[in-house]
Amino acid sequence: MMLRFLPALLSLLLIGLACQPFAFADEPTPPAPASEASPTPPAPAAAPAGNVSLDDIRLFTAVLSLVKQAYVEPVDDHQLMQAAISGMLVGLDPHSEYLQSDALTDLTEDTSGRYAGLGIEVTTVDGTLRVISPIDDTPAARAGIQSGDIILRIDQVPVQADNLAGAVDMLRGKPGSKVSLTIQREGADAPREFSITREMIRVASVRARLLEPGYAYLRISQFQAETGSELRRGIARLQKENGKPLQGAVLDLRRNPGGLLTTAVEVSDLLLDAGTIVTTRGRIREADMAFKATPGDALDGAPLVVLIDNGSASAAEIVAGALKDNHRALIMGRRSFGKGSVQTVLNLDNEHAIKLTTARYYTPSGVSIQAAGIKPDIELGDLSLSQNEGSGLERISERDLANHLQGDAEVPRAAAAPAGSITPSDYALSEALNALKAMALQRRPAPAENPGSQKG
Repeated sequence: MMLRFLPALLSLLLIGLACQPFAFADEPTPPAPASEASPTPPAPAAAPAGNVSLDDIRLFTAVLSLVKQAYVEPVDDHQLMQAAISGMLVGLDPHSEYLQSDALTDLTEDTSGRYAGLGIEVTTVDGTLRVISPIDDTPAARAGIQSGDIILRIDQVPVQADNLAGAVDMLRGKPGSKVSLTIQREGADAPREFSITREMIRVASVRARLLEPGYAYLRISQFQAETGSELRRGIARLQKENGKPLQGAVLDLRRNPGGLLTTAVEVSDLLLDAGTIVTTRGRIREADMAFKATPGDALDGAPLVVLIDNGSASAAEIVAGALKDNHRALIMGRRSFGKGSVQTVLNLDNEHAIKLTTARYYTPSGVSIQAAGIKPDIELGDLSLSQNEGSGLERISERDLANHLQGDAEVPRAAAAPAGSITPSDYALSEALNALKAMALQRRPAPAENPGSQKG
């Protein structure tokens, strides 16, 4: 169940990167001449703060009347009012939204980590529908969808600004059904077509493994209700597998589009022993909150490197900012997405709600990252590793010579430790592990001085 850290009416959700479509610029159509019977909308007049102008009300009702009279097809009042409510919220910012029954169900599925679809997070950027990130081990990720891809069409239907619900419905569907996406990728000459089979997406938000003895890899793909407990169990399992305390860990938040605020706080608290995690500020009293860490660090202070990129957003940025400002971790990678706002889900009735931006959040140092992102301590280029292109022969050392003198610490080749489990192309992870080892070396206690030694 969702953690109940917040007041009942303010179950704060950082639903990272709400799906929003983009608009096509159609050629303008000349307006029809107004008839004498057509009402003329009055010019709106300014109203006192907090009041709705009567002129604005007259303008709205005049437009409503014109649409009902002159639109090419009959439109009922309910449909018009629902569209008006949706338009009012969409016009505020990219993350506020009117949620009807299906959208509320989708929201619950997203935060629980189980839904039928492609496993893809999208948002509006400069009038285009762009992929923030494919979720790990989902149909979208396996098909090769990448962060930054622009979705032009879904099943050959252009994505349009006034059809958000339709676009989301088209991405989701029954497991086993296929959907085609027309994708424009940066640097590509022409759009690419992807045919992807929908699956029941069961997103395990945490993956944990040892990169090498003593060094852990902790991957969080998004912040769901159970992410905190999953991370705690993953760290405990690796501690047991390692046989002794971990020497360090890499926390991978790349391509993490966000999720629950409460979970971001829980994950930060898990890795901090003290200090502020995040504060939120809005116009209503309930939106002003501060979260602080409680004693206890699951890694016992072992060095920590956090990987971020331009797909790290929302709740992922809260964690990165908390660990950076409290000097708990070294942040590496690329500047994050920059979503520094908090959305609150406010129920209207059992089947309708609004997701409204009610606050900005601030890192422990008091900085808002809205539209700015988290700047890494060490910036890395978008590079990949490759195997050495030499003669194909291994380098020769003393141990390769016949009848060489056995070294005290020499291990037979057959018993040598296997190569690291880093993906050969993952340059950022390789650099993070190197930095982690250097930090672990600095943390080692100095060797005890030999009592019989003398200093000159």
